[in-house]
Amino acid sequence: MVIIAYEYIDPLWQPLPNPQGWGQEIDHWVLDVEAARPQLRYWLQRLVPGYWLLQQLSALGQTVMEVSDRLRQLETAGITVIALAEGYVSDRPASGDQLLSLWDQVKQQLHQQTLCHNHARNRLKHRPPPGRAPYGYRRGKEHYVIDRAAAVVVKDFVEHFLLYGSLSAAVRFIAHTHHKRISIATGRRWLTHPVYRGHLYYQGKTVIPQTHTPLIAPDEAAQVDRLLRRQRSLPRRSASAPHPLAGLVICRECQQRFGRTQVQPYRHPGQYAYLRPLHCPLAPKCRSIPYNAALAAVIAQTAERLPPAIAQLCLPSSTLTAAIEVEVIDKQLQQLTELESQGLLDAETAQLRRYKLAGERARIEAQQAQLPPSNLLQLAVTLGQPQFWYQLSAAEQRFYLREFLQAIQVRSRPRQPWSIHLQFIWESPP
Repeated sequence: MVIIAYEYIDPLWQPLPNPQGWGQEIDHWVLDVEAARPQLRYWLQRLVPGYWLLQQLSALGQTVMEVSDRLRQLETAGITVIALAEGYVSDRPASGDQLLSLWDQVKQQLHQQTLCHNHARNRLKHRPPPGRAPYGYRRGKEHYVIDRAAAVVVKDFVEHFLLYGSLSAAVRFIAHTHHKRISIATGRRWLTHPVYRGHLYYQGKTVIPQTHTPLIAPDEAAQVDRLLRRQRSLPRRSASAPHPLAGLVICRECQQRFGRTQVQPYRHPGQYAYLRPLHCPLAPKCRSIPYNAALAAVIAQTAERLPPAIAQLCLPSSTLTAAIEVEVIDKQLQQLTELESQGLLDAETAQLRRYKLAGERARIEAQQAQLPPSNLLQLAVTLGQPQFWYQLSAAEQRFYLREFLQAIQVRSRPRQPWSIHLQFIWESPP
């Protein structure tokens, strides 16, 4: 008795199966990757009694009638057909209700395969996925186009987040300014979803770059990613606090965070701000330090240590590696065009390869966007000037400090002078 395992896949959207999944008992593994099913036609002309194993009955054809005819042909030749998905075994009699349910299931499978095939062809042509367009866009003939009325809301939301670094504050801002109420999760999706950066996103895994006009520019997208990544290590309330040192100051002795407290002395017109450990377990407790003096010390130490620290980083190598990988992909795309023009490669295969290369290029560009900006050395020279820091607003000071600092470690034991040590993001904790 001959045992044959037959499978059909659509290479546009289905991965290549593994024949080892059928075990060692089968005699032949037959695979079709074309809708005409040439391998199935070949074996239908050479039928011998035995067993045919199928994942689904729908693998036998493109229509219910075609599947029924080929199933009847197999059973007439004395072959036992076993379909795993439907639990169908041809030599076991089935009732009328079971047969109706079986063919209804086959019909649904064929319909689902047709939908997946059409969606895959649209992906190859870089057309938007089915469904309603994201907020800020509307569906065009071949790609998304900007909805100007809604795009203003998204852009204002992004600008407010980049300025103040707070998701909740940006949500409240557009609710007050544009009367558009969204959740925090929706705001985070606006900031991180590839579609707002000009890319298409398919099935939660494949990104096709530069398919439509972005609402978030590439440099803004890189800043958004760095801000969100940096805020994961900060306390929730510190992320949007108005003062520059929020969430960064940690006691070097007890490892507790410092909080900013502001008071107004008795019969004094001004206010006094200081930093104090929130939950110091030591006895005696670490003492508080003046906030303005601490900020001045942080600025002075940053201006002194940051430029030489950045100069020692090996930044060009990572940037150069990513640029080389993108250049290799561009050469492969050019070779595809040449092979297609020479008739050595059919249009559908070339289109599928371009789709995969586009996804690979998007992955490399996403990694490249996470690298520090190309003008980092020039920026370090500017940040090395203390007078530059005092010209910035509190929000701008906070942005630059969080861009480079992992923590500000303070030692403030009683009856000892307090001191500050800066830990940059590329340094390991002591």
